[in-house]
Amino acid sequence: MLVPHSDLTDNHQPMEVVSQTETVNTLENQPVEDPPSSRFTWKIDNFSRLNTKKHYSDDFVVGGYKWRILIFPKGNNADHLSMYLDVADSASLPYGWSRYAQFSLTCFLVCTVLPYTQHQFNARESDWGFTSFMPLGELYDPSRGYLVNDTLIVEAEVVVRKIVDYWACDSKKETGYVGLKNQGATCYMNSLLQTLYHIPYFRKAVYHMPTTENDMPSGSIPLALQSLFYKLQYSDNSVATKELTKSFGWDTYDSFMQHDIQELNRVLCEKLEDKMKGTVVEGTIQKLFEGHQMNYIECINVDYKSTRKESFYDLQLDVKGCRDVYASFDKYVEVERLEGDNKYHAEQYGLQDAKKGVLFIDFPPVLQLQLKRFEYDFMRDTMVKINDRYEFPLQLDLDRDDGKYLSPEADRSVRNLYTLHSVLVHSGGVHGGHYYAYIRPTLSDQWYKFDDERVTKEDMKRALEEQYGGEELPQTNPGFNNTPFKFTKYSNAYMLVYIRESDNVKIICNVDEKDIAEHLRERLKKEQEEKEHKKKEKAEAHLYTIIKVARDDDLAEQIGKDIYFDLVDHDKVRSFHIQKQTTFNVFKEEVAREFGVPVQFQRFWLWAKRQNHTYRPNRPLTPLEETQSVGALREDLQPITPPYKTKEDILLFFKHYDPEKEELRYVGRLFVKSAGKPIEILSKLNKMAGYGPDEEIDLFEEIKFEPSVMCEPIDKKIIFRASQLEDGDIICFQKSLPLESATQYRYPDVPSFLEYVHNRQVVHFRSLEKPKEEDFCLEMSKLYTYDDVVERVAQQLGLDDPSKIRLTSHNCYSQQPKPQPVKYRGVDHLSDTLFHYNQTSDILYYEVLDIPLPELQGLKTLKVAFHHATKDEVELSHPDAELRLLEVFYHKIYKIFPPSEKIENINDQYWTLRAEEIPEDEKNLGPNDRLIHVYHFTKETAQNQMTLTKIKVRIQKKLQVPDEEFAKWKFAFLSLGRPEYLQDSDIVSSRFQRRDVYGAWEQYLGLEHSDNAPKRAYAVTQAISNLGVLLGMSIVIATSMFKDMEIEVKVSSISSEEVS
Repeated sequence: MLVPHSDLTDNHQPMEVVSQTETVNTLENQPVEDPPSSRFTWKIDNFSRLNTKKHYSDDFVVGGYKWRILIFPKGNNADHLSMYLDVADSASLPYGWSRYAQFSLTCFLVCTVLPYTQHQFNARESDWGFTSFMPLGELYDPSRGYLVNDTLIVEAEVVVRKIVDYWACDSKKETGYVGLKNQGATCYMNSLLQTLYHIPYFRKAVYHMPTTENDMPSGSIPLALQSLFYKLQYSDNSVATKELTKSFGWDTYDSFMQHDIQELNRVLCEKLEDKMKGTVVEGTIQKLFEGHQMNYIECINVDYKSTRKESFYDLQLDVKGCRDVYASFDKYVEVERLEGDNKYHAEQYGLQDAKKGVLFIDFPPVLQLQLKRFEYDFMRDTMVKINDRYEFPLQLDLDRDDGKYLSPEADRSVRNLYTLHSVLVHSGGVHGGHYYAYIRPTLSDQWYKFDDERVTKEDMKRALEEQYGGEELPQTNPGFNNTPFKFTKYSNAYMLVYIRESDNVKIICNVDEKDIAEHLRERLKKEQEEKEHKKKEKAEAHLYTIIKVARDDDLAEQIGKDIYFDLVDHDKVRSFHIQKQTTFNVFKEEVAREFGVPVQFQRFWLWAKRQNHTYRPNRPLTPLEETQSVGALREDLQPITPPYKTKEDILLFFKHYDPEKEELRYVGRLFVKSAGKPIEILSKLNKMAGYGPDEEIDLFEEIKFEPSVMCEPIDKKIIFRASQLEDGDIICFQKSLPLESATQYRYPDVPSFLEYVHNRQVVHFRSLEKPKEEDFCLEMSKLYTYDDVVERVAQQLGLDDPSKIRLTSHNCYSQQPKPQPVKYRGVDHLSDTLFHYNQTSDILYYEVLDIPLPELQGLKTLKVAFHHATKDEVELSHPDAELRLLEVFYHKIYKIFPPSEKIENINDQYWTLRAEEIPEDEKNLGPNDRLIHVYHFTKETAQNQMTLTKIKVRIQKKLQVPDEEFAKWKFAFLSLGRPEYLQDSDIVSSRFQRRDVYGAWEQYLGLEHSDNAPKRAYAVTQAISNLGVLLGMSIVIATSMFKDMEIEVKVSSISSEEVS
């Protein structure tokens, strides 16, 4: 994805920012100066040992400015190498600087990656490049050739020129149109939406879709699209698309993932088509975009033809190997001949030579052409982008050459002459890039470029010719020593939209407010008014202040329900929006009107944040302070002697705890004398709690709760001052419990209850098989051990053995389970299981195993392939059949494991393990028996038919090779890879050494034949498979990796004499 880098923290995602790739119109008529250019090569040694998150190159100068390359060796919050071009001295540049640069970043030695882009660099965006430059797996793959001797070479080619501020222009004022805001990686969607919006017939149909005032845009695609189109038509500023993406069911993560334009187009049209059913606009999607084609197969020698009619909303045209759209259409309708082994089976006529093809029955009024710029490269085993030059005309005639694209039943009276309406462009590579669109809304000569929020006027050349792709020379030579080089144009057309000229008037129609539902107009006008009101509030915010008033009622309502620590959540109390010049006495009158408390009964305290991060009432306001303005009260007031109470008075707040109900509640406040003792107020506290006056109670001071809870008992017999109690402190109390009854309760005292509340966590559990569906919730403590957690889950599931529960943590970024499960007792506490990087999740996944997890972790998983297994289950000749295990590497058998081999010594990571059944007649071998290897190999020389008596018959039977193919095979004895072809009279056993001689396993009986297995991109030219042949009383042939499958074959025994 093309993004500016940032030091991303927490859950922030990389933002895809608008890439200004063209100069603005005001510069077009200025004299053209040769733009400065240069090429810089950076050699990075010991690349894999780089431990820094960011790594900068040395500075180099282009255009009088210092530049440098910035890489993220481990990826910028992505599993790709991230690479950017950075303005090295951006912090010291003068205000308002900007530079426009065309640049490419290359990573090469054996192979080359050459993404090319352009960007306007300024103080806000001083670096630009590729977050997903190259997958780290490819970078570290030795066969790719990027890292050689742990050295990476990076090259930057830069062409620079000055440009005016990209953000300073008013798109509405300059062009009459507004853009769409990019949510992160939604440029592909923005370009498609602009294209659809500028098809007025489509826009009018969307406006006429029935919606109601009770619908919410975030839950209704029609209403969200109506709202979006309305704002595009009447707003003066760029429009957000969040409501529309929410109506798609996307979350924030989806908005940072690039989706496919064609897929989005189809899904959107299908949903709209479904919503239009039964309405006045039913069938609009089909009328605009649906065409029909005929697939046919016609026999050449008999009178038989098979046809099938299909509809399409868009056409995918090949780019590779085609010079223009007409060549793609020629290829689309190209006739394929079915003959030879590929004959067509016609009803009643059997296999027949035939021709197969596609012709068009009709084309739609709006023709959408998807250009196949991306395809799978089998040689490189990866997706690649096709940047070849591909031309497309302003006027497209699909009736050319006497209607060669049309089927016989097509209506020839319809003139299929189309004019180009829009060009959707992709700039970048296969791993990411940027999308924008060139559109001419009224089909006039004036084109417009819609690049997210920015809309500019453009000429026809930029909309057409410059989007053909291919290569181009820069305006001046940008290389060293005047050596010219060509830029590959990584910006090229990806989708084309044509409108049939005979339908122009109907499709490019007038759309005005009468086409928009009344409730939609009212809703959007109200939204605009609210927006203006908020804008005004923001502009006047410096004139106002907010005063939050917490009352005794708020404390009683919140403590024990919304909060347990401190006194009140200030975000949930009444707020007053007051002008700063208002006097506090006037504010008290407003409070009196709001709460019904007369002014003379009001006393206000200032709250203060203490060093232990608690927030408590500090002191009351003085009469002098209450005569001042409320703005003055926001200053840091000096502590003074509070009124209405003496120095000895302390204001304390009290909470009561009931261990039986596990309930903590606020019961009131008291003024106490600092020289008094808690024992003197016990009767008042009992009355607050509803106890008898002589009830024995215990007192605790709530001191703090972050980062850990501190709640200590209070000695009732010493004075308050000695206990360091002051204004605003909190005392929690409860009934005194006898020691024997304390064990009856989970949390018998205030400290244990507060500790529980501080660490409790509601965990949402999901089955690993259904990771999107919540199964159940459990309230747990963050201090729970692994055993505590699985025991609670087992209880919830009704499972007797908790050790059969396996947990998997949640990835907060991908919103998916982590790839590796939690190991048995692999974490100390629940909090460790829920923590992911710098975020804490509340989701865990579970699965129920067949065996206990400790036992499973003590087992070693081995991947074993059974020879000749054609089903999921292996069928043996009888239940007591004896098996043997072989070790295979690079198509050669290296070892047959004895039954005494330890499992821990067997490795299936680098070796292939194959199991096979041992025939009865092979279990007891005679002294003259030989065990040899047989393998396949391919050679380009001509092949002759040869036989090796019965051994060839047995090999053919084992491999199940047809006679016609097997007749072409040749046999050879191979020692250390050198073939010696065998004749019919050769005695095979005489060429093999005894089994106890070193090197015997490097001798093989070779089967030479052509390789019919499908090739992989990295396959070697020889297809070699191993076979083990036992000569004498029995023969065993074992093959491996033949056609990418593990197989095992068996034949009956023969004597060594019979071989010759």
